[in-house]
Amino acid sequence: MNRLSAAALPPGVPRFAYDREAKRVGIVHFGIGAFTRAHQAWYTDRAMDAAGGDWLTVGVSLRSGDVAAQLNPQDGLYALVEQSGAATEWRVIGSVSEVIVAPRDPERIVDLLAAPEIAVVTFTVTEKGYCRRPDGKLDPGLAEAGFYPLVASALARRRSAGLAGLTLLSCDNLAENGRTLRRLMLEYLDARDPRLAQWTAQECTFPCSMVDRIVPAVTAGDLDRAEQALGLRDEGAVVTEPFSQWVIEDQFAGPRPAWERVGAEIVADVAPYETAKLRMLNAAHSALAYCGLLAGHTYVHEAVADERLRALITQLMCEEAEPTIAAAPGQDLEAYAGSLIDRFANPALGHRLIQIAMDGSQKLPQRWLATLAANQAAGRRCPAILRGIAAWICHLHGANEAKYGPLSDPMAEQLASASRDDDIPAVVAALFAQGGLIASDWTPDDADIGEIAGHVAAFEAA
Repeated sequence: MNRLSAAALPPGVPRFAYDREAKRVGIVHFGIGAFTRAHQAWYTDRAMDAAGGDWLTVGVSLRSGDVAAQLNPQDGLYALVEQSGAATEWRVIGSVSEVIVAPRDPERIVDLLAAPEIAVVTFTVTEKGYCRRPDGKLDPGLAEAGFYPLVASALARRRSAGLAGLTLLSCDNLAENGRTLRRLMLEYLDARDPRLAQWTAQECTFPCSMVDRIVPAVTAGDLDRAEQALGLRDEGAVVTEPFSQWVIEDQFAGPRPAWERVGAEIVADVAPYETAKLRMLNAAHSALAYCGLLAGHTYVHEAVADERLRALITQLMCEEAEPTIAAAPGQDLEAYAGSLIDRFANPALGHRLIQIAMDGSQKLPQRWLATLAANQAAGRRCPAILRGIAAWICHLHGANEAKYGPLSDPMAEQLASASRDDDIPAVVAALFAQGGLIASDWTPDDADIGEIAGHVAAFEAA
């Protein structure tokens, strides 16, 4: 069957209304996976419909050529499928012009980033893509294989040409993601060209942002259903939920798409939204993943239907995370928790727990450990999170390896070494004590360690 392309757009399926051929590229995006296509590219597509502008996006894949192979034969087009228990909605997205694989053509990426028409660079490289050491500082060796050299070369060219700085917008699940990106980028530049670091600090901006949309990994069945609906083969289709949220700090170095015209929130302070998302949604997802896998579940909707796990994440969100969040005016955290339960229960998404369980070493500091530290300082305990930590330790011990394969984590070797001991208090200390493998402001006390050890014993005996 023919592939989806600019020459073969399916009739009757909602799509962009702008003249795509007349648009120019204005955004470069690092890490163009399924989430970006269901979130930032979707917002940009509709923003160009609502307010115009030259905001086509060139996606950059830092390693794999899979997305380029999916989208480039389709002229960057793909279908976004919103699924709920009640309905399925389709839209063909036109905001992605092409995908470049960085190792194959790094100079082209630098040329693009240095071009006058580029104003915004966005990132969804996942937590590990920021190339941090366990203490949070930049790992120079890892950084050389990431986006840092490409962005640095382009910034040097822009400075030499007298061009404006860029808006460098992180869309990853990191606490204070914009400030984190700024600190790491300047650290990289300062080691190579202090004057360029100074120029970047003055001319570029690094807004914080909070992104929220559940986007499960696409399956072969999803692509087959898309083909039946479109009458064309779409290798780049993505599936998501109807809900979406994007909150962006109002710090832009130059022009940008009119994202606020299509639902994005441009605010002075992202922190309350970001903290709520990390400590409630993401934290609950991780707890469902590790505890749900041990309980024999495969999908999020199955885990949240388990009354014990539903009670666990409700406790985590409402009794442990919520008291640590300084809500913004009008931000109803209790209602937010309820809406998350409803979203998790959506059976149409097929969101796999093992997908969420990946890269725990990079995710848990902001999802769980920050909440533990805040509650520890206030004299409160976190039994739900401690149970989650015990489930993660079982995951490190290989509890899910037979079914899902080896641990998927950038620190897999170090985690294996730290968790090898059968003495669980020693494992907890190796992972979380001062100077342990996972840096945070939380230091487990004797009661925490005993509680975690008890849960691990119960999990492993089950």
